[in-house]
Amino acid sequence: MISFIVPAYNEELELSSTIAAIHAATSGAAQAYEIIVVDDASTDATPEIAAQAGARVLSIHRRQIAAVRNAGARVAQGEYLFFVDADTRINRTHIMEAIAAMESGYAGGSARVVIDGFVPLWGRILVRVFCALYFGLNLGAGAFLFTTGRNFNAVGGFDERYFIGEEVYFSLALRKLGRFKVLREPILTSGRKLRMYSARQIFANFFAVIIGGRRVARSRAKLHLWYDGKREKRAA
Repeated sequence: MISFIVPAYNEELELSSTIAAIHAATSGAAQAYEIIVVDDASTDATPEIAAQAGARVLSIHRRQIAAVRNAGARVAQGEYLFFVDADTRINRTHIMEAIAAMESGYAGGSARVVIDGFVPLWGRILVRVFCALYFGLNLGAGAFLFTTGRNFNAVGGFDERYFIGEEVYFSLALRKLGRFKVLREPILTSGRKLRMYSARQIFANFFAVIIGGRRVARSRAKLHLWYDGKREKRAA
């Protein structure tokens, strides 16, 4: 079985499309699958939308992405675990190539990223530079990660000491077990932060994380850009 774990906080605008993309990506697949939406204290219709779309809904109250992913993995029944953010679309190629990679001995992996909708020029440049550096280091994007249940347990899941950057530590932990695969087929993920915040706000937050290091990464209060809960009112 394949388990798709979707962390969600106030994602009523994006979630139905994300779940529909997962259903479409698995249509005709030989393996059974489940979709687990882990609702982390949403105040909108996120859990209702998830249930109507055929997902199992697990509710927690942590407001921490690492804890949300771990909660979903703990109840997952699948041999293969796919972590897909609620504003991210995957397709059949991602599933088939990820499973092929794991069956050939890779400990886990991720995929390259493209951004949806309109993004200002500075944002497009930032994404291109970031992706070149980040994926060049063979690290996984938090929006899409995959591994086996066995490997997930072996590395202890996502490190819940961190409110940001948990995917980096998770990628490095998996790389200690074996090869790590970054798929060339890009996932489509939301560019909403690049639309909702100014370049000054974005860069100020990034520099604060870089300068503050682990001290900042372990403090929700210092990560306004990631945890203020701001959402777009309509799809891009």
